[in-house]
Amino acid sequence: MQTIEALSHRLSSYLEYSQINLVKRAYFYAEQAHDGQRRRSGEAYITHPLAVADILASMHMDHQSLMAAMLHDVIEDTGISKKAIAKQFGDTVAELVDGVSKLTQIEFESHAEKQAENFQKMALAMANDLRVILVKLADRLHNMRTLGAMPPHKKRRIAKETLEIYAPIAHRLGMNDIRLEFEDRGFYAMHPLRASRLQAALKTARGNRKELVEQIQTAIEKRLEREGLIAIVIGREKHLYSIYEKMRQKKKYFKEIMDVYAFRIIVDSVDTCYRVLGVIHNLYKPVAGEFKDYIAIPKANGYQSLHTVLLGMHGVPIEVQIRTKEMDEMANNGIAAHFLYKNSGDESISHSRARQWVQGLLEMQRRAGDSLEFIENVKIDLFPDEVYVFTPKGRIVELPHGATPIDFAYAVHTDIGHNCVACRINGRLAPLSQPLQSGQKVNIITSQGAQPNPNWLNFAVSGKARSAIRHFLKHQRHHQSVALGKRLLSRSLADVGLKLDQLSEEQEKQLLTATQMKSMEDLLEDIGLGNRVAQAVAKLLQPDADVNPPSGSIYSPLTIDSAEGMMITFARCCRPIPGDPIIGHISSGKGLVVHQDTCRNITELRHKPEKISYVNWAPTVTGEFLVDVRVEVESERGIIATLATRVTEQGGSIEHIKVNERDAHNSVINLCIGVHNRIHLANIMRRVRNLSFVLRINRAKN
Repeated sequence: MQTIEALSHRLSSYLEYSQINLVKRAYFYAEQAHDGQRRRSGEAYITHPLAVADILASMHMDHQSLMAAMLHDVIEDTGISKKAIAKQFGDTVAELVDGVSKLTQIEFESHAEKQAENFQKMALAMANDLRVILVKLADRLHNMRTLGAMPPHKKRRIAKETLEIYAPIAHRLGMNDIRLEFEDRGFYAMHPLRASRLQAALKTARGNRKELVEQIQTAIEKRLEREGLIAIVIGREKHLYSIYEKMRQKKKYFKEIMDVYAFRIIVDSVDTCYRVLGVIHNLYKPVAGEFKDYIAIPKANGYQSLHTVLLGMHGVPIEVQIRTKEMDEMANNGIAAHFLYKNSGDESISHSRARQWVQGLLEMQRRAGDSLEFIENVKIDLFPDEVYVFTPKGRIVELPHGATPIDFAYAVHTDIGHNCVACRINGRLAPLSQPLQSGQKVNIITSQGAQPNPNWLNFAVSGKARSAIRHFLKHQRHHQSVALGKRLLSRSLADVGLKLDQLSEEQEKQLLTATQMKSMEDLLEDIGLGNRVAQAVAKLLQPDADVNPPSGSIYSPLTIDSAEGMMITFARCCRPIPGDPIIGHISSGKGLVVHQDTCRNITELRHKPEKISYVNWAPTVTGEFLVDVRVEVESERGIIATLATRVTEQGGSIEHIKVNERDAHNSVINLCIGVHNRIHLANIMRRVRNLSFVLRINRAKN
């Protein structure tokens, strides 16, 4: 069993005597705090913090991280507060412990929400100090190593969480060794039968491959020796979970995966990496398109290596990774390697990338509506099959697989994302929804006053882009519903002889108490969203007044001045356009829905004056409004093209076309076109009517 003496001996190789004493002090403090507590396996609870500290010692972590490891469950499991820990061991250690402690005080709606909140808290703590996440990963690693004592359902839950969140975090921080252990242990806990069957198959395959692996390894070593290059060649084993995932995702058989032979070549310098690559490509034929240079362009987590695939004897595929010893350390320990080498003075690539990533998390956390939305965004960013693209000035931007120019725009800057209207990929205009590929040069075209489009959420992939778009839309929806609510309430108050901007504090208080709202802004938003009727709110102040305005009311109806408005929607049943007589009704959650005055769907609502809102078009109304047009034609070739040309010549845009054949000679074409107003529509219809094959054209009515 691990003891504090054995740990102290291990720490003496890289920590000062005074620092080791502080770690011991934390150990004895935790031992007292957890006195009488036992783990499920029956051991004293203190064995867990000690084992976590031991994992961190193997990464050469500093004394404060080790102290935090000793104390990481004290706040949660004993009566000791963060204040008490700060008094005993200083603020830094207390902050680390608090960051790692789980959030148990708050009762959440669901377990998922609780986990999301925990992760959100951890992300915030990570932003202050990256060591938080390393202590947390070590804590989780020891929990995974001692899962045996848990009941099966708990095992599966912990394993699922580890595979979904902690393994990807370890990967994102470049800590490959920990990630592999998380994945294999998680796989055994989630699918014990699959794991043991796969393990048995792997053992058999390993025996059959042994001879060929040795042959390839000897051939590589001899050739490098002949060229005077000093290198270590290692046959690389594929680990269990990655084989399982490849079989599952790429629909490959076990045999297909095991047919690939993998080697790692470790050398002394970057220069030698490229020389070894040349030698290897001379020895075996490289496979076109399979070479990747992660030394010149490191992965998002700081990983560096040269990757190539070769065809060996008998056409056997050979995967080769070439890297220096430092790169190998970095690949295995990632951000923790920064602590191993931190005496070198400068911040390692992995460490600075990790900082960048955590800052990005923080930005998303501020924008997310709730913890579940936040964790959904983070999950996207935790599986970065990266794509590397270039800005016009040659800066490299890394994005998740499947990213589009929208993701690129937000990665460069949030404002560029918000104002993005078009893009050029390698100098050519391209759609904003086109998936990007590594090596492309992307140029974003912006326009002052442009806004994010809700449709972007259908193809934006990165967490940063998705959270920024959602945040903007929520913000916009809030502002627009408050503005609409203000207009509706002003009008209803005017009908009872009051003015909204002249309400006394007492009257405002009366309204808020009656509606159980926190502020006037919340109340106006609720009215704008259609969740409350403005007349009913006005009546709270003047219960005796007759709220229904007289027919010749001097109070002007609401004016609509644009097609763009989230809280004013135009009914699809009758598609009103400027110039049409219109009427509005308040719909819960949608705000104001505008219909044509003659629309059948509004007939029933006419008897509910509180739901009806009188509206008209502003004289300066702008924007594009959709309208349905029905065209009866004699069938002949090229009709659609001619129709489309006529409509676009007149400045209309076609949203969609549907053709119904009546018989062999006649067809009915239903067009949905964008127009500015009734005059614009009349011009288009006149131009279309003049076509020789058109029998009849009219505006569709419901």
